[in-house]
Amino acid sequence: MKKDICSRPLSSEQTRRQFLYGLGASLGSVAFSDLTARETMANAGPLSVKAPMHQPKAKACIMLFMEGGPSHIDTFDPKPKLDDLHLKKFLGENKVNGSKQSSRFYVKSPFKFKKAGASGIEMNELFENLSQSEVADELCVYRGCQGESVNHPAALYHMNTGNQFGGDPGIGSWVGYGLGSVNQNLPGYVVMTELAQPQGGAGNWTNGYLPAHYQGTPLRAEGSPILDLEGPKYRTREQQRKNLDILKELNGEHFKDHPQHEDLAARMENYELAYRMQMTVPEVIDIDSEPEYIKEMYGLNDAETEPFGRRCLLARRLIEQGVRFVQLFSGGWDSHDYILSAHAKRIRSVDKPIAALIKDLKQRGMLDDTLVMWTGEFGRTPDNNARGGEDAIGRDHNKEAMNMFFAGGGVKKGTVVGSTDEIGAEAVDCVHPIRDVHCTLLHLLGLDDNKLTYFHGGRYKQLSQFGGEIIPELIA
Repeated sequence: MKKDICSRPLSSEQTRRQFLYGLGASLGSVAFSDLTARETMANAGPLSVKAPMHQPKAKACIMLFMEGGPSHIDTFDPKPKLDDLHLKKFLGENKVNGSKQSSRFYVKSPFKFKKAGASGIEMNELFENLSQSEVADELCVYRGCQGESVNHPAALYHMNTGNQFGGDPGIGSWVGYGLGSVNQNLPGYVVMTELAQPQGGAGNWTNGYLPAHYQGTPLRAEGSPILDLEGPKYRTREQQRKNLDILKELNGEHFKDHPQHEDLAARMENYELAYRMQMTVPEVIDIDSEPEYIKEMYGLNDAETEPFGRRCLLARRLIEQGVRFVQLFSGGWDSHDYILSAHAKRIRSVDKPIAALIKDLKQRGMLDDTLVMWTGEFGRTPDNNARGGEDAIGRDHNKEAMNMFFAGGGVKKGTVVGSTDEIGAEAVDCVHPIRDVHCTLLHLLGLDDNKLTYFHGGRYKQLSQFGGEIIPELIA
């Protein structure tokens, strides 16, 4: 069966390749395609709201990315078998370089686990807030995912763009391309990192080959979230508006002669968006206006939880104002050694803020149509990393097994889906690659990965690269 393609026309001008592609159908279809594209652009800009492809379960997504590869064995996938194997030699294949090293040995988790909520989801006991019934029973933990790379930048790109080699659009860019932006005064795709960006940098949230309208907008970790949010004191808003009108007129005349230059159209729109953001963003990011109990709930009064708590609270405020996709990064999960202290610190830094985010969305009636996703780029091995001995136990990278969890947005509540083998080395039940997670995420937002395509480099491209399938076990 032939699938629908190019479901989101963007340009009123066809490229030479698109024109020749259309000739393969008929001259009538070429004329109709051009007419449809022109009508679409006349009635709606690229950031205007677009109808979903099917009934969505979620309207927006908040992606919580734990950069570095959190250990599934030490977070949400306990392996009692490792207690029996602890410190015995591990002679299996090293998933990182394919070699066998006699210096490697099995490692039990240094953490204790507990069953949380009425659902009994197992998690590291350091998740004191996430294990509360009102939060734990909202979670859907998925243990069957597998990646394709154990290299950090490649794995990050793969999880965030569908392509290990970078250069492709981020997930949020695809969502904006497919659904448009609800609030025309705010970007549809916002990214918040720590002071140090994740490996691969802005390539994780680039618009890639999609028009520049859909690129992720980063908010800074310190100081003003957006540079130049306040204009110079000697220039009034009225003066700024007049300057923009003159610039728009000049660019518009140039665009009439060169309508194929989509970068110019995007630049014109970005100038306008920047102006509107200066008027809107200060109020949206004004966390000081929040009640004290909300600030405390997110951990803003604690130095350990304040950085991620601030980003989680900003994420709620942005989603509340119509932003489609918000992505938060938490680094430091690459525990090749000293995993007890390293993971403990990272868990404490995100536990309270994430629990607060889920509770806050729930109390405001927003959780049902907001998908929250927690993930890293891969999992970790059941044996020690060769860099450290018993006194510095850590774990290596593992693409064959990882866990993630979801909340809200139409996923099953209080559920564990899939499993890994008895030592956590490999996913063995409900096993799916990352591209199927992408397809499922798009599906929950009312988009079909097979229809959400963009013509580039001689073919129609999509987030999953070459197609995938929805994971029905995750969907309520």
